[in-house]
Amino acid sequence: MGRILKAADVDAAVKGGSIFAAGGGGWVRHGIMLGTAAVNAGAPELVAMDEVPDDAWIATAAAIGAPGDNTDWQMLGVDYVNAVKLLQEALGAPIYGLMIGQNGMSSTLNAWLPGAILGTKVIDAVGDIRAHPTGDMGSIGMAGSPEQVIQTAVGGNRANNQYIELVVRGATAKVSPILRTAGDMAGGFIASCRNPLRASYVRENAALGGISRALELGAAIIKAEPKGGAAVIDAICETAQGSILFRGKVSAKNLVYTNDAFDIGTITLSAGGKACKLHVMNEYMATEDETGARTSTYPDVIATLDTEGRPISAGHIKEGMELLVLHIAKTRIPLSSSATDRSVYPYVEKALGIPLVDYALDHVA
Repeated sequence: MGRILKAADVDAAVKGGSIFAAGGGGWVRHGIMLGTAAVNAGAPELVAMDEVPDDAWIATAAAIGAPGDNTDWQMLGVDYVNAVKLLQEALGAPIYGLMIGQNGMSSTLNAWLPGAILGTKVIDAVGDIRAHPTGDMGSIGMAGSPEQVIQTAVGGNRANNQYIELVVRGATAKVSPILRTAGDMAGGFIASCRNPLRASYVRENAALGGISRALELGAAIIKAEPKGGAAVIDAICETAQGSILFRGKVSAKNLVYTNDAFDIGTITLSAGGKACKLHVMNEYMATEDETGARTSTYPDVIATLDTEGRPISAGHIKEGMELLVLHIAKTRIPLSSSATDRSVYPYVEKALGIPLVDYALDHVA
């Protein structure tokens, strides 16, 4: 049987999702807004994939963009609902349930409000257990497929006349950049519903249990919080099977917002002659030590925490902050077929100017 998501689950989803956000993944207040609206509007139901009929339509609910301090974005809960409605109209069939493209500060809750209002199930599967910069990285193996899919986008800053509704059809690799451009035109952030696929395909290609993992991690954080920051950090490492890769002060931050709705650049932490450079494309994609040696690479989970164990997104980091770099190895998390798809890496490698794919797929079965 499915699990009805309650008010207590909102905080857990946001806090656990904030770790898997990997330096990006939306906004805490947006996640709280989505979750609170959902549990007050109805009874969103979290359903495991083994409960879903093979021929059911599953689509991905996602937020697209880089809503940092550099953008004037606006996205309302109703935008997520309307994106699903547009997709159902274009598909000509009901959507059984919604998965998400990635966990994050708000993205873990992207499917909750449509679930409460439209009755679509919240599917316990993710395109990627951690946040990532491109839609292809959460497309569960559809990035290189010639199959035509439907993608919708809804949202934008109303006061600035940036509200957009969009329905596109085509191969995933061709239409996903259109939605990212729409996100930029809308003010930096837009709701989408995309890539309706049969449940039989989702079951074989998604990272199953991704929502439950975020909820479990968030519950562990909430339980540890009264004991202080050290206890929270220990709880995160124990529950997520991670470790602290580095601790130091931010010595440099060089991020640039692009017209493709990406924050790209590096953040460097230093301590006692040692350093950790984080490569950022909305999220943390790799780390290097002071010699330039690679110490972690996507799809590893990489997150920055303050000394109280609170995740700090890349956009909110300032020089002089004392931070810890959390690392969860890819061998500790379920990987979707898109995370192991070589075709999703070249675009990100070019944007960052560093190699990723050989590191990312090393020791992946």
